Amino acid sequence: MINTIIFDFGDVFINLDRDASLNALKKLGLHSWNDELENLNQEFERGKLTEVQFIIGLKKLIPNASIDDLRDAWNAVLLDFPLKRLEFLQGLSMMNYKLFLLSNTDEIHIQKFEHMLGATFIREFYQCFEKVYFSFEIGVRKPDPQAFDYIIKKHALSTKHTLFIDDKKENTDIAASLGMQVWNIVPGEEDITQLFDKKFILK
Repeated sequence: MINTIIFDFGDVFINLDRDASLNALKKLGLHSWNDELENLNQEFERGKLTEVQFIIGLKKLIPNASIDDLRDAWNAVLLDFPLKRLEFLQGLSMMNYKLFLLSNTDEIHIQKFEHMLGATFIREFYQCFEKVYFSFEIGVRKPDPQAFDYIIKKHALSTKHTLFIDDKKENTDIAASLGMQVWNIVPGEEDITQLFDKKFILK
C-alpha cells in the first residue's frame, strides 16, 4: 500500500516548453546549447552558483544581451499551471498521504513561478506538501540517488510504500532501483489528475 507520494514539478504540475528558453537565448545571440551552458545550468540547479554568478556566466556566452533579456529568456520555459491540478492535489492532501515535491530547478525559475501565480496560489500549493525540496536548496539534483536518499532518510520513508512521479525516465528508473513504485508520466498524454486511474495500490 502506498502511503507516500513524491512528485516532480515541471510537466507534472506546471507545464513547460523545454525548447522555449533555448530558442529565446538563440535570438539573443547564443549559437547552440553547449557544454559550458549545460555545466552552468547544472551548477545553478545544485545551488553551487548564485543568481548573479549564473547571469554573469550567461553574459559571457551572450555578451550583447541585457540582464533583463537573459532572465526573460531563461524563464521562457515556464508556461501555465492548470487549476484542476492544484484542486486535485488539495483533495489528495486531505487523504492522509505524505506528499513531497522534489524538483530539479533554480532560483530564477522559482522566483518567476511564485511571481506568476501569486501569493495565494503559491501558499495553497505549498501547503499540500509535508515538505518541498528544490535541487538548488538541497545541493543535489535528480537522477543522482542522493537526491532521493535525502528525502528517504530525512523522513524515514519506506521505499516500498512510496510512489515517485516524474516525466523523465532516467529519474523514475533510479527511484525504481531504490525500491519505489514509479509513474513515468507522459506530458500531453497523461495528467496528474489521472492518478487514481492507474493501477497503483493506493490507500
